[in-house]
Amino acid sequence: MPLSTDQQERYSRQTELIGWGVEGQERLLASRVFVAGVGGLGCAAAVYLAEAGIGELVVCDGDVVERSNLNRQFLYSRDNITEPKAVVAAAALRRLNPDITVTPMFAEIDTSTAVSLVEGSDLVLDCLDNPETRMILNRATIAAGIPMVYAAVAEYTGYLSFLSPPATPCLECFVDGTRPPVDPPVPGGTAGTLGSLEAVEALKFLTGTGTTLAGKLLIMDASIPRFDVVRVDRNPSCPACSRLG
Repeated sequence: MPLSTDQQERYSRQTELIGWGVEGQERLLASRVFVAGVGGLGCAAAVYLAEAGIGELVVCDGDVVERSNLNRQFLYSRDNITEPKAVVAAAALRRLNPDITVTPMFAEIDTSTAVSLVEGSDLVLDCLDNPETRMILNRATIAAGIPMVYAAVAEYTGYLSFLSPPATPCLECFVDGTRPPVDPPVPGGTAGTLGSLEAVEALKFLTGTGTTLAGKLLIMDASIPRFDVVRVDRNPSCPACSRLG
């Protein structure tokens, strides 16, 4: 569908980007993006994707809002404690941009549900907070042939990459799936920064502008502060993606 007059004005600051244009905006409005986890990472990523005009945004989370979430998960307030994150987040995102469809999924991502949850999406964002579920999501995206943007945070440190095996490594090629003994402390700014960068990776991929972090890993240490980008290679013996050749 061509952009309406209202949409042309709403999205004008981004359609002016070289290579984006009206065509890129139309691609966004025709896209379906699956956000796995609407916590500190997912709140930031989902807000910027909604505001950018992703046609359908699926927000999936099996948790309810807890008081300890409120330092960084800004789609929620004290009034939402004990309510499903996916439902509350979807309502907030619809208020931000009534142009788009926001689909809440109050569901756990596990080996029995992951593939069916992500099917039909153009892109998946890993905004999860535990390694075991990340690996399940990684394998589901491989099985469905869907690219994934990965981010993780702990304390002042963050990681970001764009994954699309076999052209790139998958998550299991370079990330340990072992859960740490305790949940790491996370300031809101760290999670918000990495979630925002996830949205940027998604928008670059979907519009065909810029260069993604395919085959690379961005490492942020905000305590210094410092950003590094390092190369990551496929593991030829990776149990998740080596069969892709």
